[in-house]
Order: sequence, then structure tokens, then C-alpha cells
Amino acid sequence: MTALLTETKSTRGNVTALTVALLAACVAFQLNASMLSPALVTMGKELHTDQAVIGLSQTWFFTAAALFSLFLPRLSDIVGRKKILLGMMLMMAAGSVIAAMAPDVNWLFVGRIIQGVSGPTVPLCLIMLRSAVSNPRKYGALMGLITAVNGGVAGIDSFVGGYFAEHFGFRSIFWLMVALAVVATALIAFLAGESKPAAGTAMDWLGVFFIVIAVGALLTALNEGSKLVGAFSSGTLMLAIGLIVVAAVAFAAFWTVEKRVREPMVETVHLRQRSTWAPLLTTTLAMTGIFAVINGIVPAYVQAAAPGFGVGPTEMSLMILTPYALLGWVVGPISGRLAPVLGYTKVLRIGMLGSIAALAIIAFFGLSSLPLMIAGTALLGIMYAGTVNIMLNGLGVVLSPAGNPGFLPGMNAGAFNLGAGLSFLVLPAVLVATSAVGDAKASYLTVVVVGLVITVAAFAASLLIPKPLEAEVPQ
Repeated sequence: MTALLTETKSTRGNVTALTVALLAACVAFQLNASMLSPALVTMGKELHTDQAVIGLSQTWFFTAAALFSLFLPRLSDIVGRKKILLGMMLMMAAGSVIAAMAPDVNWLFVGRIIQGVSGPTVPLCLIMLRSAVSNPRKYGALMGLITAVNGGVAGIDSFVGGYFAEHFGFRSIFWLMVALAVVATALIAFLAGESKPAAGTAMDWLGVFFIVIAVGALLTALNEGSKLVGAFSSGTLMLAIGLIVVAAVAFAAFWTVEKRVREPMVETVHLRQRSTWAPLLTTTLAMTGIFAVINGIVPAYVQAAAPGFGVGPTEMSLMILTPYALLGWVVGPISGRLAPVLGYTKVLRIGMLGSIAALAIIAFFGLSSLPLMIAGTALLGIMYAGTVNIMLNGLGVVLSPAGNPGFLPGMNAGAFNLGAGLSFLVLPAVLVATSAVGDAKASYLTVVVVGLVITVAAFAASLLIPKPLEAEVPQ
């Protein structure tokens, strides 16, 4: 009995230590991803370039993050998850040093691309957590805690980034990132254990090459397509179409390779299963419908003098973005705890319906009332950031094939990035198109309604996701 109690306490201590290390890694990555948003203007001034060029540094970071997310989780199954996560944290630190010391914007690009190696931090941490925690209830709660960081670090990341940029310059933000990455590296090195379930398997580098080309070309095509929103250019249109063709050809080559290679990155039979394509489709549609609304459309409307409310950027962040992120942080562990009890798919669909209701409040009431706009975005923080986002990340882990646990989380991370790109392509295009034929308020109403319709489609796709029975508590 004494030995059993000692073993239980030891196991709890190990899981707690692992959670602390993984949470540190996720916080470091999230700050790496979001802390620069309020500092972009300062970066442009200090590097003597315009906002369009500075914006490209963000695009390159997220593109690199998406591409490395496709294969690093699978590679971690083979060579060791702890080893790959440590490498990602060190690359994040190295990229931050380069960006902090960048003499011009070109070196900033280099630093941000290197930082992008850390892209699959959240899915890799969830995989490591699942291999260490067998209790579904406990895993769900810890999953929610870790994944909630992905929606913003309690809303303080943007505030801290803006404060540092204003008082110490943008380079101070990167030095802070270096410090956080070093701390996360040390915690992982001392507190996390190693696991490599596919040790001895050969990595399918040819498959990796083709899927990276396919997704990279598609993301670049979306970026080029977004330029057509402001000003049409036949050259840009042809480049976007050409990139889409390259993406299609590369994906066809990837499919062919996966059917023929002895140890594929992913078996094509898995790609045909609902447990694979249904969550990927749901993730892409949900991000497309919601991401640009909360991160672009609503902030722009609230700050606009007409037809919006003329609120300043700092006040807007405190009213809109901080509650959204903070509520997601608070609710995430709760929804994670409920998932194995009520069912992952049921909690996901509750979150989807709540997100639809939140978008309806924003569209039909919030555009005329600032308090209702705040209420709508707060509800979106609860239902999307704190529920849908948590469930989609979790489903990517618990639905992944037993023999290839890193496959679906990596693909799902790519779906998140694809949806974000589509969101900032489709919704601003709708706003610009409708502005030319109607009043501004009607344009904002139309674009939020379009986001709502896409989110309804995401809910429909979620009905096709099978239940991950092994990750749920038997009724």
C-alpha cells in the first residue's frame, strides 16, 4: 500500500513537472506568434521600411510555422519528441537573436523564418502529454490548459508587446522572446521525458518534400490573392493561379509517393477516413469563418469613426481582444475537462453553435451597440477560443492513427494556418466588394454574415467527425 501511494505521488509529480515544461514551451511559442502584432508600426519606423514589408515578416513566420508543422511531429515519433521539441525551442531562440540584432528588414525576415521552425509546438506538446497521461479526465483538463495558450496568453501578450515597443523599441520584444525560449528549453531538458514510438522507422523525406511544396504553394497563392483585394493586377492573378496549379500537382505527387513507398509519412487509407478529413475540413472552415472577424473586421469597425464607435487602439484591445483571449484562457481547461465526459464531438458542436450565436450578436446587434459588440466578442472568446479551438486541437491528437500519432496533429496545424489565410482573403474581399455598392455599415454586416454562414458550414462538417471512444470515459 505504501509503495502504491509512493508510486502515485511520483506519477503525479512527473505529470505536473511535464505540464509545467510543456506550458512554458507553448507560452514561449504563443508570445513569439502574437506579441509583435502591436509593434509592427514601431518595427517599420526603426527599420526604415513600410508596413507592407513589415507585414511580410509576419506572413513568412506563419508560412514557415505551417510547413514545419506538417512533418516535425512525424519526425518526432521516429527520433524522439523531447529531442525535436528542444531543437524547436533552440531554433526559436536563435531566430529571436537574429531578429533582435537585425540591421535591416532582410535579416528580420531570416530571423522570423527560423523562428517558424517552432510552428508545431502546441500539437507536439499535446502528443507528449497524451503519451504520459492515460486518465482521460486528467488528460482533457491538462489539454485544455495547454491549448488555451494558443488563443493568446490571457490577453496580456499584445499589451506587453505594445508596451515594450513603445518604451524600449521592438528589439526588446525579441530579447524577451530569447529569454522565454531559453527558460522553456531548460524546463523541457530537465522535466520532460523522451518518447519515440516509431523508432527505427525510415522518414519519408520524398513525401515530406511534395506535401511541403503543395501547402507552401497554396499558402503563397492565398497571400498573393489577398493583394487583389486592394488593387487588381493581372500579373498577381496569374501568379496566384500558377501557384494553385503547382499545389495541385505537388499534392498529386505526394499521394502517388505515399501509395508506393514502403514506410509512408501517412498511409493513403488514413487520408480517406472521416477521422482524418472531417476534422481537417472543420478546422479549415471554422478558422475561415471566425479568424479574420475577431482579428481584423471587428477591431477595424470598433476603431472607425464612422460607421463604428471611434475607439482608440489601446481601448479597443482592452474592450475586445483582451476579454476574448482571457475568457478563452479561463474556459479552455473547463471544456477540456468536460470533453472526455460529455464527448469531444459534443463539446465541439456546443462550441460551434455558441460561436454561431456570437457572430449573430455581432452582426445584428453589435454593429449598432458597443456594449453588445463587447458581449458578442466575449461570447466568441468562450465558445471559440475556449471551446472550439481546444476541441479541434484535441481531436487532432486523439483521432490520429495509433501507428502514426504525429500525422494528424501536424496536418491539423496546417489546416489552422490554411483557414487563417483563407479568412484574411475571403472576408476582406467581401468587405471591399460590398463597400463599392453600399454604405459602410451594410458592408460590415455583410462580411460578418458571410463569416457566420461559413461557420454554419463548419458546424455541418463537425457532424461528420467520429467519436474518439478511446479518449472518452465510458458512460
